[in-house]
Amino acid sequence: MGVFERFLSLWVGLCILAGVVAGNLTPSLFQWFAALELAQVNIPVALFIWVMIYPMMIQVDFSSIKDIGKKPKGLLLTLTVNWLVKPFTMAALGWLFFRVLFVDWVDPQSATEYIAGMILLGVAPCTAMVFVWSHLTEGDANYTLVQVSVNDLIMIFAFAPIAAFLLGVSNVVVPWSTLLLSVVLYVVIPLAAGMLTRKALNANRDSSRLNRFVNQLKPISIVGLLATVVLLFGFQAPTILAKPLAIVLIAVPLLLQTYGIFAIAYAAAKALKLPHNIAAPACMIGTSNFFELAVAVAIALFGLQSGAALATVVGVLVEVPVMLTLVGFANRTRHWFATE
Repeated sequence: MGVFERFLSLWVGLCILAGVVAGNLTPSLFQWFAALELAQVNIPVALFIWVMIYPMMIQVDFSSIKDIGKKPKGLLLTLTVNWLVKPFTMAALGWLFFRVLFVDWVDPQSATEYIAGMILLGVAPCTAMVFVWSHLTEGDANYTLVQVSVNDLIMIFAFAPIAAFLLGVSNVVVPWSTLLLSVVLYVVIPLAAGMLTRKALNANRDSSRLNRFVNQLKPISIVGLLATVVLLFGFQAPTILAKPLAIVLIAVPLLLQTYGIFAIAYAAAKALKLPHNIAAPACMIGTSNFFELAVAVAIALFGLQSGAALATVVGVLVEVPVMLTLVGFANRTRHWFATE
């Protein structure tokens, strides 16, 4: 990893601080940014999120799906955790903490929005940072590519129905048109752009041009992430200063969800007798979230200053340092698994 990725949690923390300070010192500037909307989509945030996602989407190779049958157990584990376990445990934890355990500290409207933001995180399996986690655990890069490609393909069709179902269970009225528009904007279009770019740069089957281009874009992608964080916390600045406890309360179930899902996936990987270079990336993919998508959808559905948007951004703050601890754990327990 480069210096930006290695200290990403620090940069995110500094950008949160910068956003809160700037949002309180220059509220009119952030109000102007907030007003730049089209079809319920905030244009500056959308642009920054595309900048984040596009370099990672270039790495997705759908031609790798032809190898899906070679090592099915690792892929089956990832898909089971991503689509049959994680969304529902996230919704359950959100309900438990904000409807029961934290009910005396959070008003009902905020509780509903926090739960909604957590659900959106849980329904969005990771696409971007997975490649970093796989690299750090010495995972099988080609197999990771297969897993990400299949996940993205499923996400196109499954994200909106599962999100709508779980949000409905949490008594949130979901405008289907906005949810489907978000899937098109933040999954379909970036994937299509990535596929076309990959095809153009890899026309002669020489991956060197493609790799150089992706490496050149990575710093820009990180800048997009950090700029998004500054904007979001700038929009949320008055709420954060008024309710600093909210960030801590949101972080608690998110931490439990992340460590809990990893424990489930890691135990299952060991039971399935997967080699470590398949098991570790499979568990990382199942544990981490496509927080870029969750942030964008939360903004589109609930607004820039909503509790849902705040919950998804707290997810960014929590995920990076937590995933790094899980990478360290996976590497220290390499001897638990067979090698390949």
